[in-house]
Amino acid sequence: MSNKETAIECCLLAGRLMMESGAETYRIEDTMERMARTQGFEEVESFVTPTGIILSPGSPHHTRLIRIKNRSTDLEKVELVNDVSRKLSAQQYTVEEAYKRLREIERANVMFPLWLQILAASIASASFLILYEGLWMDVPAAFLAGGAGYIAVTIVQELTKVKFFSEFIAALSVALVAFIAVQANMGEQVDKIIIGGVMPLVPGLLITNAVRDLMAGHFMSGVAKGAEAFLTAFAIGAGVALVLSF
Repeated sequence: MSNKETAIECCLLAGRLMMESGAETYRIEDTMERMARTQGFEEVESFVTPTGIILSPGSPHHTRLIRIKNRSTDLEKVELVNDVSRKLSAQQYTVEEAYKRLREIERANVMFPLWLQILAASIASASFLILYEGLWMDVPAAFLAGGAGYIAVTIVQELTKVKFFSEFIAALSVALVAFIAVQANMGEQVDKIIIGGVMPLVPGLLITNAVRDLMAGHFMSGVAKGAEAFLTAFAIGAGVALVLSF
């Protein structure tokens, strides 16, 4: 590839990695445009949505479009991409070095080990129980419920690739663990245990990004992310309601 083609691919890869990792729409557009301008694309324009990225480098280059198929939360990867962007803008990287570094970031697994994620979800669930004025005797039940929910959402998402279904099953698992714990006299307040257990599933970053995109004028992305957050909240509520209704 020529330097110009490499620069375009570099910008698109940076944008895709950021969107897949949970970055805000306006941040992605700004990063891509800054990177492109450092490579001589003065008429560059970008348009980013949660499901696709359009980049127009300007004449005589063709407009490029890529699809976004997977989205998660990985703020460390967002920071790594931003670091590459800053170094490219400061001419500490050539465009070839920046593209190579982005490929390394794409291949690297910077997520924490699964066992540590489950442990963190369990501890967070127990902590939220206390935060919402639950009983200390319910802490073990909330700890187990939060861990069970995170295990369920991870396994079901891997098997089905359907986010709504995985979150529904995860909330169902949390409610079942809470209900069984109360029935076995291992807990007292089933509502507080469930609230603590589902907190790791709540789409906090998604809601925050939806509001920030709306405030920045990116109405399409803001509404889309808000709708995704609503579906997640609905899935959690439906899973809990199904158990409590019986």
